[in-house]
Amino acid sequence: MAAPRCDTRLLIREYRATDSTPEITRLLHAAYADLARQGFRYLATHQDDEVTARRLGRGFPLVAERDGSIVGTVTLYAPRADHPIEWYRRPDVCYFAQFGVAPDLQRQGIGSRLLRAVEDGARARGAGELACDTAEGAQHLREWYAREGFRTVGSMDWPETNYISVVLSKTL
Repeated sequence: MAAPRCDTRLLIREYRATDSTPEITRLLHAAYADLARQGFRYLATHQDDEVTARRLGRGFPLVAERDGSIVGTVTLYAPRADHPIEWYRRPDVCYFAQFGVAPDLQRQGIGSRLLRAVEDGARARGAGELACDTAEGAQHLREWYAREGFRTVGSMDWPETNYISVVLSKTL
């Protein structure tokens, strides 16, 4: 398989207060639509703009911008002592969520570039591990994360989803 080509029109940058929350919500709904069709009720499949804004505001969001449009997003979070996932409470662990790429641009390396940027952000915040969680049954995602160096470190049954999540972590 050929390596993804470098898209020189793609800019990975920090989220700005002037970025459109509804645009990011629509992007997440579209990015997660295939997972919804498979029966997975990720929060990003149906969250409203208020939830998107709250999730963006709690972390360090990044966007992938191409030709002036937001085509990808991910939000990095610092450890939280009150987090329901024990692994995310560890002071050496940053975690990320709200990770999505426009469906017509998936498998072109944008997600990998966003992941590299979030890894850099975690390192800059002193993290030795970067973590996330995803549906246990989303095998293609688990395989992608494994190729990226993630391993399973736990599980979580979120009340707002209809699946068990696996907690994945990568040593930085």
